[in-house]
Amino acid sequence: MAFSQSQGVSSIFELEFPQSVGIYNSYADAQKAVDFLSDQKFEVQNLAIVGTELKSVERVLGRKTWRTVLISGVQSGVSTGLLVGLLMLIFLPVPNILVLFLVALAIGIAISIVFQSIGYALSQGKRDFTSVTQTVATKYEVLCEHKVAARARELLLQLPGARASAFE
Repeated sequence: MAFSQSQGVSSIFELEFPQSVGIYNSYADAQKAVDFLSDQKFEVQNLAIVGTELKSVERVLGRKTWRTVLISGVQSGVSTGLLVGLLMLIFLPVPNILVLFLVALAIGIAISIVFQSIGYALSQGKRDFTSVTQTVATKYEVLCEHKVAARARELLLQLPGARASAFE
């Protein structure tokens, strides 16, 4: 797996002819391996930890109802209204700051409720839940510059528990 600038990745993430020196089931284990190499005075700037075997995980948070849609609209509208009120306060001379913020809040809440309600009504009950999605790696591979990869593998065999897991 070569990283190159032609793929749009910044040059800081590039390794010249990278080779795998270890595959781990968790990021913590990969980080532990790199930390071990660092403790052994290995030139860790020649390493990269790459998450592989990606999967998408969607965590369902709750049921979506008209009540939750309206509450979400109010919450979103408050932050939008406060932001608009603050911007108006900065750029426009206002005789009464309290009235400005109250009007901005009311408009922000109203607009947010309308848009949230339209979106929910158009979904026609096809997605009556809220969720968050995250892409996670199931494996983490430690890659190393080819010129020092053999040394990294040699050192990682000295990592406590490394020999036992190498034969699994």
